[in-house]
Amino acid sequence: MVLPIVPYGTPVLRKKCAPVTAVTDDLRRLIADMFETMASADGVGLAAPQVGHAIQLALVDVRDIPDRPSQVWIDGREADVDAFMPLVLVNPRIQPSGKAARAGEGCLSFPDIYGDVVRPAEVEVVALNERGEECRFKGGGLLSRAIQHEVDHLNGVLFIDRMESGELARVRADVEALLARTKAAMAKSR
Repeated sequence: MVLPIVPYGTPVLRKKCAPVTAVTDDLRRLIADMFETMASADGVGLAAPQVGHAIQLALVDVRDIPDRPSQVWIDGREADVDAFMPLVLVNPRIQPSGKAARAGEGCLSFPDIYGDVVRPAEVEVVALNERGEECRFKGGGLLSRAIQHEVDHLNGVLFIDRMESGELARVRADVEALLARTKAAMAKSR
């Protein structure tokens, strides 16, 4: 089922999400719905708060993005990114590393708003998968950027918070217009 994606200005996007205490059938159903939602929105990542759930759950799928390559290493050996996707991250812990790189980002909670964000080029990840099993790996390229973006969501941090001041100034009018629409819609639904 495709779930509604909450827009910027919705309070859940600023919450620090609670850890998932158990991988249950209900959680797996939410994961399936989130994958369907992400695919229908042409996204490469989606975090649970973006669909109204303040829990430590994020999805990433960077397949078929030829102009923004990704790398993954498991136990220090490079692996096939496509075979590793799609990726479920429950209670993820990350350690970004490597040289910082500037690249464009968007966010499904900020429709049609894009901006450059500087992030470390690689990230080490420890998380549970959809079966409750621990997975450890290192990601690079778009995979690293997408994971860092989604884990930020789990901590109430948004990509606009990571933009340098000039980049944020460039998109400020669009961000403020989105916030005004969100506040108006929330006031109308009360």
